[in-house]
Amino acid sequence: MPNILVVEDSPTMRQLITFAMRRIANTKVIEATDGVDALKKLSSEPVDLILADINMPVMDGLKLVSLVRSNPSYKNLPIIIITTEGAKEDKERAMAIGANAYLAKPIQTQELIKIVNTFINP
Repeated sequence: MPNILVVEDSPTMRQLITFAMRRIANTKVIEATDGVDALKKLSSEPVDLILADINMPVMDGLKLVSLVRSNPSYKNLPIIIITTEGAKEDKERAMAIGANAYLAKPIQTQELIKIVNTFINP
């Protein structure tokens, strides 16, 4: 059963993403409110995929991606960035530091589910 870590500071957006992930059979959703919270959750339970926003207080999504990637245990952990930052340079930066996919908000639930499935059910 894949564990999906949803990292999003907006409760509404986090709820929307969590709801979408629950539509994928046999997944468990773990919620985090920012990058620091995400790292705590990551160290306390197994995670198979991270969905992260970029703009968050305390620690943003890009910092989270670089910290996760700098840990050898997580080098193959898929990370999908979901953000309102649709700029090409933001996408390129996220991909350059190790994100596996990048989705601009507003997200289409079906598209999100399809992308997540490519990583957890290859």
